[in-house]
Amino acid sequence: GPFASQLNSDHAFLNLAMILLYVPDRRAEDARLNLDGVPDAWRIAVELDPAERPGGRKNVAYVAPSYDDLVDAPVEIGSFDEFRIEAGGRPIRVVVHGDQGDRSRLSDALKRIVDYQVSLMGGAPFREYLFLFHVGANFGGGGMEHSNCTAIAADISSQLPSYSAHEFFHAWNVKRIRPQSLEPVDYTKEMWTRSLWFAEGVTNTYGAYTLVRTGLWSTQQFYASLAGQVSELESRSAHRWQSVEQSSLDAWYEKYPLYNRPEESISYYNKGELVGVALDITIRDRTGNRASLDAVLRTLNVEYAQRGRFYGDSEGIRAVAEQVIRNTAPDADADLKDFFAQYVSGTVEIPFSGILEHAGLAIRDTAQHRASLGFTIGRDSGGVFTVGSLDAQSGARQSGLIEGDVLISLNGEGIPRSPDRWLRDRQSDERITVKIRRAGEEREFSFPLGRITDGSYQITEMPDATEKQRRIREGILRGTTESLR
Repeated sequence: GPFASQLNSDHAFLNLAMILLYVPDRRAEDARLNLDGVPDAWRIAVELDPAERPGGRKNVAYVAPSYDDLVDAPVEIGSFDEFRIEAGGRPIRVVVHGDQGDRSRLSDALKRIVDYQVSLMGGAPFREYLFLFHVGANFGGGGMEHSNCTAIAADISSQLPSYSAHEFFHAWNVKRIRPQSLEPVDYTKEMWTRSLWFAEGVTNTYGAYTLVRTGLWSTQQFYASLAGQVSELESRSAHRWQSVEQSSLDAWYEKYPLYNRPEESISYYNKGELVGVALDITIRDRTGNRASLDAVLRTLNVEYAQRGRFYGDSEGIRAVAEQVIRNTAPDADADLKDFFAQYVSGTVEIPFSGILEHAGLAIRDTAQHRASLGFTIGRDSGGVFTVGSLDAQSGARQSGLIEGDVLISLNGEGIPRSPDRWLRDRQSDERITVKIRRAGEEREFSFPLGRITDGSYQITEMPDATEKQRRIREGILRGTTESLR
């Protein structure tokens, strides 16, 4: 995948920070990378300047102005497929290890993505760019952003455009538009930041915006994706207590399976994307669709990225968003303090219905709800039933149950072999009694059943939308504002 390094008979993929040591007080010195003994049949793809033109394949060298620049350029060595396109006014190199799929379709999709995002952000911040793809069942999925390239892994080639729309936008957001909490980069320990909701989540927003605005997605695909994001957030009970800022700060816990359970955490990618859309609609609504989140990203690019400055996490984003509103519509309400306090640093439910209505969109809950114990029932080889995967927010947990309790009875009866079937005849909030054994002692607990939601939301266009609502809706779908129409 894009986060590791690999050397086998097929290729070498090198994330250099995993391989090359450095002297801490000499990171700023220029570096030279020598690749020795490269097989004659293999080629090299890396977004670094060659120290000498690759002629013979036995000793190839590249240079970088610092260690940081060096390790920001992953290396692919192998007999890969390669083609080039011109997009965004820059040469774009595309390298595929694995199944390339339809080259013309991939080329068209990448050109649309690059052209649109470069135009959106007012120009390319790089001389050239490299898309480095690994495609196949053995590579999994995901992408890793770098300043002048991206490494992306996908099961099948049809997934590449959606990954690319997200990862390419990182050329601005997070690689150049950076929060102060991620500077300077420290390779020796975790770096904690509250801003991943913007760095990753709002990049998700622009991945979706790019796909619909370039025609790679239909309008209905965009609505379905947005509804799916709402469904994902609502399905994670942790959204009631973990803010998207806290989710950002807790990112280093994602390596632990326990943390990733729906009752333990939300995703800053998921909620961050939704906050991005909500902020976009809010800005458009308050300014009469004369400004948008697009202007916020462009302002951050000019005032921070291009000046080598770093924004002050969420407060820095809020300040720029308020500045955009004031500059565009001086009489409009530019105060976003409550928005950020409630939906970014707080856990107030995002009022999707009310916010989407400003864009002439309606959201409908099509989900099916069913009762939940608040825990799973495990069974060992001896037939003993135990409490497992206890939802920290459930009535069961609040009553005093803990994981590992031995289950004796539910409502005075034996433990059902099919808990799901047993729950079908019950309603959420119905109070039940559970008898357990803990440390040789039997105890009883009574608590209300919880609720699990199966299904999703649906987003549709309001047929009776006002002119303002329709303009905002079109602005989101097309990337336009009244001042640019």
